[in-house]
Amino acid sequence: MLSSCQQLRSQGFNVSDQKSKGSFGKTLWKALSLDANFYENAPNNPTTNRIARTMVIFAAVSHALGSAVILLINRASLPVLVVALLIDGISVMAGYYFWTLTISKIGDWLKPNHVAFGDLLIPIGFAYAPQVLNFLTLIPLLGRGIELGLSVWSLLAVIVAVRQGLDITTVWAASICLVGWPLIQIAIGSVQVLQQDLVGRF
Repeated sequence: MLSSCQQLRSQGFNVSDQKSKGSFGKTLWKALSLDANFYENAPNNPTTNRIARTMVIFAAVSHALGSAVILLINRASLPVLVVALLIDGISVMAGYYFWTLTISKIGDWLKPNHVAFGDLLIPIGFAYAPQVLNFLTLIPLLGRGIELGLSVWSLLAVIVAVRQGLDITTVWAASICLVGWPLIQIAIGSVQVLQQDLVGRF
C-alpha cells in the first residue's frame, strides 16, 4: 500500500502533478469521497506526509474555532479562552497519534511487519479530512449532530484506509478502528466539559 512509489507511478498517482493542480484541495476531496484507491496508493514521502499533517492541523484548528465561539458566548476571559483552545487543539492532535498507534499495534499483531506506524500516519491523517469542516458546529441547534456526523465520517475513512493498507476485510478493519475511536470521543467530550468548567470557575 504505502511503500512502493513505483507501483504508484504505474497506477497514475503522481505527487508532482497533484501539487501543480492544487494538491491539498484535490487530496481533501479524494479523502472526503472515501476513495479506496486513493488511501491504498498514498506514498510515504515528504509531500504526502506534509499534506496529511496539515490536514490534521486544520482539523484541530477548525475544532478549536467551533469551541471558541461557544466560549465567547459564555463570556470566557482571554486567558481562559487561550488555555481552553490550546487544550482543544492538542486533544485533536493527540487523538490522531493515539488512534494511529492503536491501529498500528493491532495491525502488527494481525500481520507482522506489514505496515509501519509511520506509514499509517499518512492515510489516517487524510482520513481526518471531514474534521476540517468542524467549524460547521457553529450552526445553532445542529452543532452536536454535525460534530458526531463528522466523527463518523472520519471513522469510515479510517476503516477504508486500514482495510486497504492491511489487506483485510471491512469487518476486521472496522473492529480494529473501533478500539480507539470511542476512547477518542470520550476524551474530546471530557475536554469540552473541562472547557465549560474553566469558564464557570473564571
